[in-house]
This record gives sequence, structure tokens and C-alpha cells, in this order.
Amino acid sequence: MTFIHPTAILDPDVQIGEDCYIGPYCQIGPRVILGDRTRLVSNVIIGKNTTLGTDNKIFAHAVLGTDPQDLKFGGEETYLVIGNFNTIREFATINRSNQTGEVTHVGDYNLLMEYVHIAHNCQIGNHVVISNAVNMAGHVHIADWANIGGLTAIHQFVHIGTYAFVGGASAVKKDIAPYTRGQGNPYRTVGINSIGLFRKGFSSETVAQIKQIYMLFYQSKLNTSQALQAAAKWEKLTPEQQIFVDFVKHCERGLSN
Repeated sequence: MTFIHPTAILDPDVQIGEDCYIGPYCQIGPRVILGDRTRLVSNVIIGKNTTLGTDNKIFAHAVLGTDPQDLKFGGEETYLVIGNFNTIREFATINRSNQTGEVTHVGDYNLLMEYVHIAHNCQIGNHVVISNAVNMAGHVHIADWANIGGLTAIHQFVHIGTYAFVGGASAVKKDIAPYTRGQGNPYRTVGINSIGLFRKGFSSETVAQIKQIYMLFYQSKLNTSQALQAAAKWEKLTPEQQIFVDFVKHCERGLSN
């Protein structure tokens, strides 16, 4: 049974699923869809044009679906889509996209901790952990199972690969390869995220294969183009090695050192 606190303010266009909870002083704007079992703890603001899937829990003072912080934004109808089973903690902010052709998107089973900011057109995958006070500019992509340490700033258009571990208080200006770990300002890659991979069930053989492709790009003294050419000559890449190589091929901001 859905519960709506009498102090909550809802636009008439809001669509509410089954068994939702909308707590005290929440404000929900037009063209918002709340999936089944959505929980808005209290004082949550959802601007407009925002879709939440099922089983999301949004804590106090989170602000979702507001206008992008982009001086070029001209008031177009833009959108935010959030998947299922996400936890969004206090004071997190997620903006809508800045153009009609692309939405800001957050996938499934993510944990966004306090004061996280996800800017316009960002694309967050599944099972991502983003720690307290991480701030990202527009068009950032974070792939599945990545882990971002607190107080990290991420430059616009940066891509962070699957299972990457970004240490806290980092300044990320270039793309971060899958399965790697690093930290710092400027950010430096220091190895593969072996502990995280083992915790997620990767075998010792698979981790060793990931380390092989990592060493080709980071320890062989080849530049990125030369390392890609060398990888193309390998007899057969494992699925994880192929993910690594494909990521490097499509780096737009260059690969982090």
C-alpha cells in the first residue's frame, strides 16, 4: 500500500507505483514516474522528467532531476532515468541531461553516498559504488562494478572502466582502464584491482591474464598505439583482455598514466 505524507507536495502528473513511501516534505515535479516500492525518506526533491525504476531508496535532502548546470542549456525538455535497487544517500544531486538526444542515466544496484554530484549526461552502470562527496562533470561514463573513493573530482567526458578502483581525493582528468587501481592529483594508475577482483569471484588465472594485458600497456615501455598493435598480434585475447583493449581503443581523453 502506498503512503504519501500529508506534507509532501506532488505535481498532478506524477505516476506512482505500488507500495511506495513518500515521506515528509518531499517535493515532486511534473512528468515524474516512481516505480514500485520507491522510498523517499524525507525532504527529497525531484524536479521533473525523471523516471525511477523499482525498489530505489532515496534519503533525506537528495535532489534529482533538476536543470543541468550548463550555461548552454536553453530550457529544452531533458530527462533523467534511474534504474532499480539503487540507494541514494543524503544531499546527493543528479541533474537531467542538457540535450534532448541523450538522458542522464543511472543503472541498477548502485550506492551513491552523501553529497555525490552526478552532472548532466553522465552514464552510470550497475553495481557501482560512489563514495561521499564525489563530484563529476558532464558526460562522465562509469562502467559496471567500478568503485570511486570519496572526495574525488572527475573531469567532463572521462570514462572509467569496469571493476576499476579509484582511490579517494583523486583528480581524474583522463580515462581509467578497466580492472585497474590508482589514486592521486594528478591521478596515477598503480596496478590492477586484484583484491577487488578476487572479492568479486575472479579466479587466479583470470586475474593473471588481466595482469598480462595491463603490463603490456603500462610496463612494456610501449606507447598506447604500439601496445594496441602488439595486442592485435596476440593469438587469442581472453574476454577480460578484450574488454581492456576495446576500452583503450575508444579512449577520448587519453589513458591515465
